[in-house]
Amino acid sequence: MARIDKMKLGTFVYTFGFHPASWLHPASDVNGANDFAHLLDVAKRSEAAKFDFMFMADSPAAAVGDPNALARIPTKMNRFEPLSLLSALAVTTNDLGLVATVSTSYYEPYNVARLFSSIDHLSKGRACWNVVTSDHDETGYNFNREGLDPHALRYERGNEFVDVVFGLWDSFEEGALLLDRETGVYYDKDRHHTLNHKGKHFQVRGPLNIARTPQGRPVIAQAGGSEPGMDMAARTAEIVFSLASNIERNRSFYDNVKSRMAAYGRDRDDLKIMPGIVVNVGETEAEARAKVDYLIDKMHPDVGRLMLSEFLEADLRGVALDEPFPMDRLPAAPKGSRALFDELVDFVKSGHTVGELIRHYAEKHTGNGITGTPAQIADYMEEWFETRAADGFILMFPTLPSSLDDFVRLVLPELRRRGLFREEYEGKTLRENLGISTPANRFAKT
Repeated sequence: MARIDKMKLGTFVYTFGFHPASWLHPASDVNGANDFAHLLDVAKRSEAAKFDFMFMADSPAAAVGDPNALARIPTKMNRFEPLSLLSALAVTTNDLGLVATVSTSYYEPYNVARLFSSIDHLSKGRACWNVVTSDHDETGYNFNREGLDPHALRYERGNEFVDVVFGLWDSFEEGALLLDRETGVYYDKDRHHTLNHKGKHFQVRGPLNIARTPQGRPVIAQAGGSEPGMDMAARTAEIVFSLASNIERNRSFYDNVKSRMAAYGRDRDDLKIMPGIVVNVGETEAEARAKVDYLIDKMHPDVGRLMLSEFLEADLRGVALDEPFPMDRLPAAPKGSRALFDELVDFVKSGHTVGELIRHYAEKHTGNGITGTPAQIADYMEEWFETRAADGFILMFPTLPSSLDDFVRLVLPELRRRGLFREEYEGKTLRENLGISTPANRFAKT
């Protein structure tokens, strides 16, 4: 089942890396959370490797939970506001796509439309908005709410929010700027449009006071495996970040989302489904395994308990590490991946201790990933890509930049040897490099 396109790759960025103990790695920059040079370095390395984009995951709130554990996890407690960071990266990089998370629950559509339009102009067409409705109670505490709004309400608001932003991005048609000094006319008033949106959640007149962007409009990314999330992705998204726990589940997700697109008049190729995978690579299996063990050994038990508590929605503070897991604390159903939950339950039932479960979860907590040699990792990625379980991958490197460097040095040459990944960028905008079309302006006469 040959594919004529190449797989897409993005770098997932938590400041020090995806693993909660990554900041303790000797190759990390302990000051990196507040040092632009560190994140620019990650961007430059990703760009030199010809990756499609750098993905800035974010929540606008600090985490809530065990203070002893949170004091050991800087990723959630000290990080840049992502749009400020993208603005800086826009003028210090040349080809790399720039993705940032912004929640529809805590912004206004006009602000988001203007911010991302500005970044798309600053970067000459490399901006991408990762649309989320938020899924953590702690965020709501800072925005006049007692936790999260109900799931259905968040998606109802989110869908209208995106529609308004799209309408604002169409304020100026292509070529509307005349810039005619002889007549003194700067733009064509007939190609400049007022939205006049009045909906259930938003009233936005418009128009947006910035010209149409180099990409027509910024790229849209999204994650979400619920029914409303998949439908929203099929209608609006161009990158989907998935966390399915195995190839069969992701192939089913891939088909499910893409099969919905025709109902919205969209082509399947205009959406790239990119699972997030944790990659630990070594020249030998033993070397790769040692990298995993090193970080797990560095992780404090309180951090492990907090991670496991969040997944199981159970308070494990003070639970002894050398005793069997207390079965009465297992929920009836998981908050996240069902497959990963079932695996953990089987692990617990086989008599393992709390400490052993924490170590097991620390390696598996995305439910998806690979530890091994370059050939093993390339085999894994190739199978997902060629059998239409993925259009590419968002690479969740355990440490940054060292795990990124390992991947570029060891795995990327193997992917290129197999003809699976580009040698050079195909275009100058993120849309061009992803191979996705520019949506038509709703106001333009056909």
